[in-house]
Amino acid sequence: MNRPGSGGLASTHLHPHHAVVDSSIHCLTVSPRRALPQVVAIDLPGFGQTPPLGGEVSIATLADAVAGFLDDHKLSGIDMVGSSMGARLVLELARRGVGGTAVALDPGGFWSPAELQFFRVTLGLSIRLVRLLQPVMRLFTANPVTRTLLLTQLSARPWAVDADLARQELRSWAQSPSFDAVAHDLVHGAPQQGAPTASMSGPVVIGWGRKDRLTFPRQARCATQLFPGARLEWFEDSGHFPHWHRPQGTVDVILATTG
Repeated sequence: MNRPGSGGLASTHLHPHHAVVDSSIHCLTVSPRRALPQVVAIDLPGFGQTPPLGGEVSIATLADAVAGFLDDHKLSGIDMVGSSMGARLVLELARRGVGGTAVALDPGGFWSPAELQFFRVTLGLSIRLVRLLQPVMRLFTANPVTRTLLLTQLSARPWAVDADLARQELRSWAQSPSFDAVAHDLVHGAPQQGAPTASMSGPVVIGWGRKDRLTFPRQARCATQLFPGARLEWFEDSGHFPHWHRPQGTVDVILATTG
């Protein structure tokens, strides 16, 4: 995998001594005194500018791709940060002994059977609606009322989410060619496996929003049971994406862990 413009896995601000993050949390509004260090922002195949993987698309194959990218660029010991699906990916890489410190924010993969079916139904309905509304999405995200309806499952305060951010995120999900394949894998694929502390290449921190309505807070218990050495950090008054409403707190956790 390569850098931007070369047709492979894209990255920006390459710096081998800091952190690799999934591109969904690359842009954070924070105090200049507490800004993130330079990072490698991963553009996952099929989720941005990078073409989809050939063959099977799953958490496992995406982890293979990222691990190969890190190895090719001599970044194998770099710290990793991910959110949502990116958090699941970070935990899978950490389980394999890839990377250094791992920070996973509201990861998927720790549902009960009933919660998994809830995820399947609500995600399916949501992505169909988001795709249907793309021609008028600017109008829907500009209005606090309709923005709230669209983001209720993802945000504790959806009316407060920046309209441009909401539109960009929803457009990204609607247009990602690998979204459906990964969603299918999350529902029907193998559940996330854990790992004993001794097998990990670095510390693991799992962050969770207290008001997450997609990956419910009670799932944090399952996550810490599978990763018994992980430290759990809670984000108060936060939904599925802590960096939407607690950007400074998110940065503080990342820097305290990886700094």
